[in-house]
Amino acid sequence: MKLCATKQETFKPTKFGYSGRLMKLSWLFAVVAFSALVASPASAQQSPLDQAVASMDRASDNFRSTEASFVWNQYTKVVDDMNTQKGKVYFRRTGNGVEMAANLTDPSPEQILFQNGKVQLYRPSIEQVTVYNAGQNRAAVESFLVLGFGGSGKDMMKTFDVSYLGSENVDGVSTTKLQLVPKSDRIRNTFDHIVLWIDPARGISIQQQFITPNGDYKLAKYSDIKLNGKISDDAFRLKTTSKTKFVSP
Repeated sequence: MKLCATKQETFKPTKFGYSGRLMKLSWLFAVVAFSALVASPASAQQSPLDQAVASMDRASDNFRSTEASFVWNQYTKVVDDMNTQKGKVYFRRTGNGVEMAANLTDPSPEQILFQNGKVQLYRPSIEQVTVYNAGQNRAAVESFLVLGFGGSGKDMMKTFDVSYLGSENVDGVSTTKLQLVPKSDRIRNTFDHIVLWIDPARGISIQQQFITPNGDYKLAKYSDIKLNGKISDDAFRLKTTSKTKFVSP
């Protein structure tokens, strides 16, 4: 029996200078190189603003609750006066949306509760609860409540023109500083612009400043922040008495 020699495939020159097999290998190398390029970490291509928005989106996806201690500094320009309040604030997501409760302890006890579309302000010193119904503005009120505390970056970008103001160290945390200008004329009549100091590691704001058109502002600083822990229902109840009166403006 005569054995036939195995035919060896060779790269034969073509009018393009390469055989079909070599051309296929060249395309394969190109595809691999392109795949490596597009598979590189997204964060390496993102701006600081994009990174902050992405971190807020991740926090929003996982948000259930937040509690924190706060210091609120309210500045009134016309009389050049600064009023400071301290206390604790609670947020939680429910089937009906978002609830917020703030217990002020200094300089005098007060409670603020947002629940079921209503804002209630309880002043124990005069035994009175003032009730404000958000009505058709409920969605807008909730969006301000969760701004930096469970609100998504995408929703923020829909409501505000957002710009990056640089990085800033706040109480030992390297934050991303953002300026928010409301797109709505109606909202700009209340807040000319807002500044958020975002902790990019957690996707939450540890400091906020709300500036009005006449130059007044409220600066809120948050500390001892606890995310997604169990919060007692008692934190979302007003501690009223039988003598408490409820009024609506």
